[in-house]
Amino acid sequence: MPTEHHLATTLLPLLGGPANLRSLTHCMTRLRADVADPALVRTAELRATPGVLGVVMDGTAVQVVLGPGTVTRVAAALAESTHTTTPTKQALRRVARIFVPLIPALIGCGIIAGLAGLLANLQWAPALVPALNAVASGFMSLIGVFVGYQTAKEFGGTPVLGGAVAAVAVWPGVGQVDAFGRGLTPGQGGVLGALAAASLAVAVERTCRRIVPEALDVLVTPTLTVLLPGLATLYGLMWVAGEASSAVGQFADWLLSHGGALAGFVLGGLFLPLVMLGLHQALIPVHATLIAERGSTVLLPILAMAGAGQVGAAVAVYLRLPHDVSVRRTVRSALPAGLLGVGEPLVYGVSLPLGRPFATACVGGAFGGGFVGFMAQDGGGTVGATAIGPSGWALFPLLRGEQGPVEAVVVYAAGLLVGYAAGFLATYFFGFPRKRPRAASP
Repeated sequence: MPTEHHLATTLLPLLGGPANLRSLTHCMTRLRADVADPALVRTAELRATPGVLGVVMDGTAVQVVLGPGTVTRVAAALAESTHTTTPTKQALRRVARIFVPLIPALIGCGIIAGLAGLLANLQWAPALVPALNAVASGFMSLIGVFVGYQTAKEFGGTPVLGGAVAAVAVWPGVGQVDAFGRGLTPGQGGVLGALAAASLAVAVERTCRRIVPEALDVLVTPTLTVLLPGLATLYGLMWVAGEASSAVGQFADWLLSHGGALAGFVLGGLFLPLVMLGLHQALIPVHATLIAERGSTVLLPILAMAGAGQVGAAVAVYLRLPHDVSVRRTVRSALPAGLLGVGEPLVYGVSLPLGRPFATACVGGAFGGGFVGFMAQDGGGTVGATAIGPSGWALFPLLRGEQGPVEAVVVYAAGLLVGYAAGFLATYFFGFPRKRPRAASP
């Protein structure tokens, strides 16, 4: 496997060179480049590059799948060599750049919260539980500040001013403010309020930079950037964002309690295509809002079933193509990552190139999602995740259920088994033509 710097050096000319890169960002597994001329991108060579797990072209958007960890270091190496910092105009990519940097903290705090809950339920080390809760809850109580910081950074404002405005909403004394007869509570509005407040702060700051004399800019601009959006947050944005956040939570509850099986079937079945196109990033604010409002996101365990369908499909492909050395090698190398929730190697290396197995993998995800959704109907075995990022087996430490952690683990594990089985059976019997399958081209 090439080093990150060597891989970055290899990728740069294949993407058309520095002059062809208009923006360069990354999510948990993908390098995302916005190019000036897609014709200059050497897609076939990109796919054949060691270390590249897959490539997705969508107009001027190029997504290079590198896997977790590697993508961060490669993106940093590329940024150093190209100095590409121009932000893209597409909303989904902006959302990703705001929230993806927060995911490691969400994962760490979520696992610690799960450990605290486990110790509390087992009545072990009771003196340690409050300390673990404090460690786990500190970040979540201030997540709006981090969202505000990242929002201002993304939209070209001063990051710390965006964080300062968002901090207004989490100040403990905010309940003393009479907002037109409406009482306020610290954190009201959650991440949606932080997004709105920081976006407004950026607009105020830009206006001030244009009209405030340079001699006064250092004093007037920061003051107005915090004051005006801060007042707007207290007297309007917090209430509006709070209502929107509550609506998101209520809709998720209603969706699962009234049509959990159908909703789970649809969500689990459609998630793989969303991941393939990179559109799943649009769900990050929804997950973050649910976690802030309810303590967990009930959507993530359902969506994670898409990966289970992909794993089952890959095993079926392995058995149905006994003489295809290349595909079987890819399955063996990518399957452990797939079990841990990193599905891109299996998607781009196995199911998508073969065609039908990708569709049958979606069927597996649909059945797994339908099962988890069915268990949540009528307020039954609802399963949530206390953080976003992991899926597959890696999601087990982050599970939370209405009936306790044991039932949450059981329901989620059963959903994975359903997804594995449905993906395997659909692929084995319907993932290939009726005639004897031929080995795919290496």
